[in-house]
Amino acid sequence: MPPTRAPSPDQGESLIRDRGDACPGALRLHLADDGRLARLRLPGGLLTNRQADVLGVAAERLADGALSVTSRGNVELRGLGEACGGELSRLLADAGLLPSERHERVRNVVASPLAGTDGLGHADVQLWVRELDRLLCAEEWTTALSGRFLFALDDGRGDVAGLGGDVTLIAESGGAAGVAGAAGAGSTAGVAGSYGTAGSADAYGDPYGMAGASGTALVRLGGQGFRVAAADAPRAALAAARAFLAAAHRAGNGAWRVRELPAGQTVDLAEALARADVAATPATIPRTPVAPPPAPGVVGRAVVVHAPLGRVSAAQWRALLPLPADELRVTPWRGFVLPGFADGTAAGERLDALADAGFVTDPGSPWLGVGACTGRPGCAKSLADVRADAVPGEVPGTAPGTVPGTGGLPVHWSGCERRCGHPHGDWVDVLATGDGRYEVTRHTGGSTAPVTGSTLTETVTTARNTTGT
Repeated sequence: MPPTRAPSPDQGESLIRDRGDACPGALRLHLADDGRLARLRLPGGLLTNRQADVLGVAAERLADGALSVTSRGNVELRGLGEACGGELSRLLADAGLLPSERHERVRNVVASPLAGTDGLGHADVQLWVRELDRLLCAEEWTTALSGRFLFALDDGRGDVAGLGGDVTLIAESGGAAGVAGAAGAGSTAGVAGSYGTAGSADAYGDPYGMAGASGTALVRLGGQGFRVAAADAPRAALAAARAFLAAAHRAGNGAWRVRELPAGQTVDLAEALARADVAATPATIPRTPVAPPPAPGVVGRAVVVHAPLGRVSAAQWRALLPLPADELRVTPWRGFVLPGFADGTAAGERLDALADAGFVTDPGSPWLGVGACTGRPGCAKSLADVRADAVPGEVPGTAPGTVPGTGGLPVHWSGCERRCGHPHGDWVDVLATGDGRYEVTRHTGGSTAPVTGSTLTETVTTARNTTGT
């Protein structure tokens, strides 16, 4: 019997996917109103000096002169010309940003951006990122994953565990990384994305020292949890993805993500881990502590800044360079972490320079937590120029101060009901209505309600984001 068409509890959309996802990539460009769009996956948000410089060149030479940061720590180039795809792919490949053309859209990995820099957390999960990326690109079957399937690698502080990952790894006490000098220094960043094609990956064996990692990790898939050795965590995440694909095949509904599987559809994670030769024991999924996004400022020997509305000019982008440890970490909250400064003085000087360049560097800034979709004129579906309208605490058609600023929930401005790129979890929805007004709704605990002080008088029912940005 074929699967029945029914609404998904999370997405408010059909459980039947009768086509592949249309997510843009670095090679599959999306045609928008302002030109073509390329989305470059950056596992863990990691970039080297050379890679970051190449993206700045691409923004100026081929795109509209700016770069956008997505809610998965990826980077987008907009306004690309019709015939620039070949030149863009060559630039990216030469910089090691396309280790495999067939896998470029499935390299969706977010990770704790301060891992290894501030003494918190239980492991430098950036090492897991590099190993998982290598494994993803080494397997042909992983190309069947949707461009929206997400891996979340949390170092135990709880900052990315709640971002809706399909497969989540959570480091547990004692899970220290086994690469000497890696913590906080970005010492392995130079090899990220540089291992060539998928066929050559096996020759590298254990390039990131995972065999030397200690402690344990929790691998989470849906409501299942298994405890594995920290050294096996990347292989466990890969096995979990394979278990999902097998379940999706049995379901026959073309699910792109775990939450789209039909109710009652089993995912045999235990079997997948055993087949991958990963020793695992069932574990109750604990209540993970929830950490806020990294606040801007100096954290140890790292600098943290945010990009207003996730958009920076090429000149601002270049202000991030040079990178003291040859490593830039793009965060899922549209910010940047620069680790590896010699001391607090050097970090403070760079922070001041980035403030002058227009980055958010003040932890009290009302712009923190304020995001927006592309809006007009770049998106044909948008009903407003949301980026021009987005002012912290003020919304057309609502009472002054209606939208919470610092200390409140994340606020996302959307030009249409797709709500592209909205935050996961609790947030405030500012939705354009097409008449110069906005509906303001608070989403908490899975429910929605109008914000106090708004001119709205009824609850707004929303559809979850389906863009995977």
